[in-house]
Amino acid sequence: MVGVPQADGRRRVTTSGSTEALKRTLVVLAFAAAVWVGHPALALFVGALVSVALAPNLPSIVDRAGKLCLKSAIVILGFTLNVEAIWQTSRDYSGLVVTFVACTLFAGLVIGRLVKVDEDQSRLLSTGTAICGGTAIVTLAPVIRARPESVAICIGIVFILNAIAILVLPWLGGYLRMTQDQFGVWVALAIHDTSSVVGAAAIFGERALEVATTVKLVRTLLLVPIVLLAGILLRQSEAKLRIPAFLVLFVAASFAGSWLEPAVAVVDQAKAASHFLLIVALFLIGMEIRRSTLASLNARAVWLSVVLWLMLVPVTLLAAMSW
Repeated sequence: MVGVPQADGRRRVTTSGSTEALKRTLVVLAFAAAVWVGHPALALFVGALVSVALAPNLPSIVDRAGKLCLKSAIVILGFTLNVEAIWQTSRDYSGLVVTFVACTLFAGLVIGRLVKVDEDQSRLLSTGTAICGGTAIVTLAPVIRARPESVAICIGIVFILNAIAILVLPWLGGYLRMTQDQFGVWVALAIHDTSSVVGAAAIFGERALEVATTVKLVRTLLLVPIVLLAGILLRQSEAKLRIPAFLVLFVAASFAGSWLEPAVAVVDQAKAASHFLLIVALFLIGMEIRRSTLASLNARAVWLSVVLWLMLVPVTLLAAMSW
């Protein structure tokens, strides 16, 4: 009699372990399929689907690996770009980027107040939409002393909108017969996170990817003054000058590539490596959308994000096609 509960306990542990092993096997198979197909939107979608459907218990290093792969993909892409072209693109569109960020922040805060969104969530979502999605939200959160649940809700909303954007915008750009430059500028402004901007642009074409990456990185740099300004206005000491290291490495890689003038074969291999890392990154980033993410969504915050985004998509489209 004494041994029965112990046997039952071992049986439950064994069953639980077998289930988790099966889940991890399915994750690996889904990952292999996404990499084999090599489509950025599919990688993000499959990663999210696997995460929500299976809820696998994966080590925390998986989340960090996704961000590392994305940053590595961007840095390697920088090696394939000419620094003069990057400077030209940055100069041509910096005015548009600054105007976009300022107007988006203002519109988000006003709409948030009108629909009575939680103040923390309104600030986080407005900044995330204006600059760089989850990165902006996580960076601003300690400055405004946002509650952890507010941060989780805002990141969840942004992830879902990113997933929609990477599926819809490349199709819409093709339907509208946008040029590579126009589409690159559009997605660099219309999509929140860098990962989804790069993913959507990669679907459309190489030139769109180059333009989108450059314009998006200019937009990301505006996070520095915004965070510093928020710290001054709110008198918070947490506001610090933070320039993302991968931006510096991206510029350094472009200088190196321009100076070394590598052979075409080397450039092609670098582009292939960047694309592979992007696919891996999008799959892993997709897996950050979990059941808890969906369960934590707040109706007012969702309303603010969707309204603001639906306003920005056509506005940025017109700006990209006429700038």
